[in-house]
Amino acid sequence: MTLVNVNEAKTQLSRLLERVRAGEEIVIAKAGSPCARLVPLDPPPERVLGRYRDRDGDVPDSFFEPLDEAELAAWEGGG
Repeated sequence: MTLVNVNEAKTQLSRLLERVRAGEEIVIAKAGSPCARLVPLDPPPERVLGRYRDRDGDVPDSFFEPLDEAELAAWEGGG
């Protein structure tokens, strides 16, 4: 863990972020007192394509029917 003062953090933010990205933890201090911590984020979960493929995903035929006038007007901002 590295302690960095606020002024240095402001001028070196890009470099500090690269260090954090590499796994380092950096504490930012104001007047020698720690006040914030820069830590790497957890990687986002892996997206799985087709994860719902086996679920009953039948779309009813009514989905493809034209909207009635009132509902169409509501979607188009007229009501």
